[in-house]
Amino acid sequence: MNILSFPNMVFSQNLLLIITASVAALVGVAASCSKGECRLHDECSSNQDCEAGLYCLACPLGFQGTRCVRSTITDQFKLLNNSLPFNKYAFLATHNAYAIDGYPSHTRVPRITFTNQEDNVMDQLNNGARALMLDTYDFRGDVWLCHSFKGQCHDYTAFGPAIDTLREIEAFLSTHPSEIVTIILEDYVQAPNGLTKVFTDAGLMKYWFPVTNMPKNGQDWPLVNDMVQNNQRLLVFTSIQSKEASEGIAYQWNFMVENQYGNVGMKAGSCTNRKESSSLNDKSRSLVLVNYFRCIPMKKLSCEDNSRNLIKMLHTCSGAAANRWANFVAVDYYKRSEGGGSFQAVDLLNGKLLCGCDDIHACVESQEEYNNNKGTKVELLQQDGSYITRSSDKLIGW
Repeated sequence: MNILSFPNMVFSQNLLLIITASVAALVGVAASCSKGECRLHDECSSNQDCEAGLYCLACPLGFQGTRCVRSTITDQFKLLNNSLPFNKYAFLATHNAYAIDGYPSHTRVPRITFTNQEDNVMDQLNNGARALMLDTYDFRGDVWLCHSFKGQCHDYTAFGPAIDTLREIEAFLSTHPSEIVTIILEDYVQAPNGLTKVFTDAGLMKYWFPVTNMPKNGQDWPLVNDMVQNNQRLLVFTSIQSKEASEGIAYQWNFMVENQYGNVGMKAGSCTNRKESSSLNDKSRSLVLVNYFRCIPMKKLSCEDNSRNLIKMLHTCSGAAANRWANFVAVDYYKRSEGGGSFQAVDLLNGKLLCGCDDIHACVESQEEYNNNKGTKVELLQQDGSYITRSSDKLIGW
């Protein structure tokens, strides 16, 4: 061996060791979690890598590659209780819950319309959605769900007979006897008693919450546990005022206020009511609905929409609604986010409603503090990052 080549050989060996170590390190990072071990925000290669309650998503505007993000809601009733009025809790709503990617054609005509969700209705419910927005139309002698225009359904805007989706809801309610589902109808059905018939045929009337029991003038709703005990676990609202008298279906804007939907409703720092709704600060309506979705749904943008911007809008709308936090938050592609998404938004709302905290999980900590130190003072984190002190025996929800 030529002694002059020895330093070069040593350098080459060292370089090889460095490269090998670097590759091993990268492999180690890539393999740091898998098979259900990956946590929130961890890199992943498939849904199977992520822990329960998470799934693997690409969100180019939010992060590089694919990461584990939330896919299910926090059950506020299991975490705390169901002993408060219905309007003291918050729920996730899926906008156009029926307008699902890949939904098979029932008209044998290619569908030319937008979709707003990826999961079927049963999966939406299983993942924690508790309010479903449905558009109902007269079509082919029956009630259909359509994403259409000018009050008319067409072969190319139709998704399917409403009874199919309503039967999914009935199956969920029958197998989850402590759950409450709200249906909000953009209603174009003119057939006399058309809605009553389809809800009856779907087997849902046995869960019906009667409009006569719905509070007016801003009063509290019945306790959730009483609604469950009485099996009055289906709330249905229509956009047609006359049906409250003719069919006993609640006229939505007699009971809730709602912000403007679409791009106008996504303008930062602004939250105004849609024209059909009374003013957001009208306290004679005890339910508050916040919409946050685009006029034209953009799946690739929804992960960003459903994250920090959504949280900011909930704060803005709370101020516009006389410092009331939303009971329903409606989004497109509800699982897409940069991490917590619409699920974290509902955790925020329930935290604010139940204990004045920024997350419902903080309510559990405050409850433990209350149990250990009844009558003492508890500090609560506010929106602006400051704290206020409140007597623990005044905290609601316990």
